[in-house]
Amino acid sequence: MSAGINPDKATGITPENSRRSFIRNIAIAGASVGAGLISQSVHATSKKECSSGIATNSRRKLGELEVSPVGLGCMSMSSSSYNPPRSAKSMVPVIRGAIDRGVTFFDTAEVYGPFTNEEIVGQALQGVRDKVVLASKFGFKFENGQRAGRDARPAVIRTAVEGMLKRLQTDRIDLLYLHRVDPNVPIEDIAGTVGELIKEGKARHFGLSEVSPTTLRKAHAEYPVTAVQSEYSIMERSVENQVLNTCQDLGVGFVPWGSVVRGFLADKFNEYSRFSDDSRFASVPYYTPEAIRNNLVMLDLIRRWSDERGITPAQFSIAWLLAQHPFIVPIPGTTKLHHLDEDLGAVKVKFSSQELTAFRAEIEKLNLVGFRAKDSALTDK
Repeated sequence: MSAGINPDKATGITPENSRRSFIRNIAIAGASVGAGLISQSVHATSKKECSSGIATNSRRKLGELEVSPVGLGCMSMSSSSYNPPRSAKSMVPVIRGAIDRGVTFFDTAEVYGPFTNEEIVGQALQGVRDKVVLASKFGFKFENGQRAGRDARPAVIRTAVEGMLKRLQTDRIDLLYLHRVDPNVPIEDIAGTVGELIKEGKARHFGLSEVSPTTLRKAHAEYPVTAVQSEYSIMERSVENQVLNTCQDLGVGFVPWGSVVRGFLADKFNEYSRFSDDSRFASVPYYTPEAIRNNLVMLDLIRRWSDERGITPAQFSIAWLLAQHPFIVPIPGTTKLHHLDEDLGAVKVKFSSQELTAFRAEIEKLNLVGFRAKDSALTDK
């Protein structure tokens, strides 16, 4: 599916309100404002400085799997979901640049492309594969090279993993996720199959994506789950209804996708943004013209908090996720190294408990449009 837009042109964005302009115009180096929030420069002048900020200062645990506090979601590099697919020639340097900056956690899936995303990631990780944690996902069936429903039967899982290993040019998947629940296959059968693949050395850890607390507990009872991946951001908070608590109870890590709401909290859109019918954005409930106009109040709030500290809205948004639980590892996606540098700057942002409470009180007052109902967290997606 083609994105159908030029995000900097067809959506009505001007240089004055883009995050690129924000980064250029704000003096971020050495900023330290507020009762407990400390922000350091997020634009290092060398690879050594970039790397030291994330590689040596912190690590997080997803279950027993140790990773960098922020990973890299690779979907947008080739999937045509929100922008035209990029070439391997242009994306391999981004992935290698992330490794240079201390990122050790990379996320892909067979359905991204389909298949082409894993090929790019596999190419980029040649020679450095043992230095990183590689996550991929199964759970869809394909016809004529396109997604055609869900299929997580044991035999299909095994075939999918063989394809992943070939495309990723590796002998194991470090974190093997069920991408979406197949209602026709008991979750215990899926967990058992992944457990067998782990015993065979073709995978190392088992993950689930967009599942309910009940499904998580059933799967975990069959084979230990290392991480759950679901949409979670300052604006999309439905997983705060029992999902995060269940992860905490079971010792399961949580990997948020959509940490900047598909670009909204990266200051990428405004009330004039419009999308062509074939754009993925056009089908997202919180990207209708009405929803955007209504939800800009959240962006204004985050701008105010981030402006006071000399950081960007994207950095504030990722840092907020990191502050919620120590077992959370966001995977913002990007196709540009300067955006990656911006995202990684969030690792150096710290909040006091008083600030978190005050900010939470402000966002709870907002009536956002287009996001999941609280009870939706109790059902599989």
